Amino acid sequence: MFGWFKPQCPVDPAAKQWIEDRLHWLSKQFGRDIFTRRAMILPTSEFFPEQLDGTAEAVRRLLDQVCDYMDVSPDRVELDFFTNRNQLGLVNDAGKALPSGAAGLYEDQGDRRVIHLETNELSNLEAVIGTIAHELSHLRLMGEDRVSGDEFDNELLTDLTATFFGFGLFLGNHPRNWEGSYSKWPGTQLQCPEYMSLPMYAWVLCHSAWWRGQEKPEWTKYMSYDLRASFRQGMRYLRKTGDSKFAPPARRG
Repeated sequence: MFGWFKPQCPVDPAAKQWIEDRLHWLSKQFGRDIFTRRAMILPTSEFFPEQLDGTAEAVRRLLDQVCDYMDVSPDRVELDFFTNRNQLGLVNDAGKALPSGAAGLYEDQGDRRVIHLETNELSNLEAVIGTIAHELSHLRLMGEDRVSGDEFDNELLTDLTATFFGFGLFLGNHPRNWEGSYSKWPGTQLQCPEYMSLPMYAWVLCHSAWWRGQEKPEWTKYMSYDLRASFRQGMRYLRKTGDSKFAPPARRG
C-alpha cells in the first residue's frame, strides 16, 4: 500500500540515462559551470528588454541577445525568414500527429551560417526565443564540429544544448514533441522522441536546481502548469533517492 506514494522519475529509464550521460558530455564540451552557475534565462524584460514588434530589425536584435547568452558572436550568424504554407495536419498509421513544418532551420554555407525563422511563429515571443536558441545550438554543435549531425539524437542533443545554456523554460513551455515521429531508444523497446518531451525538459531543469541547491527556485513561476508538475515530481524523486549519474559532488558515492 505504501508503495503507492513512492516518488517516480518523470522520464523513462532510457530517457533518464540519455539525459544524464549527455549532461556529462556537454559539461566536457562547454564547461559544467554554464549549466550549474550561470543565471537561468527568463522571459522577462531584464533578459529581453525590447519587445518583438514583428519587424526584421526587432527579430535581429533578439537573435543578437540570444547569441550573447550562448557565447556566439552575432557576426557569425545571418538571419532569414520563410513561410511554411503546408499546414496539413498529417497523422501516421496509428493516428498520431506528424510534424506540420519547421519553426526554424540552421544552414551552414561554409563561409556563413544562416538561421531561418518561420514567419507564422513570430507572434509568440517565448517560442521564437526557444527556436533561436535551438538553431544556435546547431551552430555550437555541428558548426563547431562537435557532432556530425548524423547521430540518432541530433535534434534531442540540440534541444538539450539550448537547455544547458539556460533556455529550458522557453523550450519546456513550448516543446516540439510529436508522437507520430517517435522511434525507439537504441537497444530498447522504449519510445524515443525526435525532440525533447516536456518531462525530459523537467528532468533537466531539476538537475539545474539540484546543483544550485535550490529546493523551490523562483524561476518555477515562469513554467507552464504541466512543466511545473513534472518538475515537482522530479525534485521529489531526486530529494528522496539522489538517483542520477549527473549528481552534485555531495550526493555522489
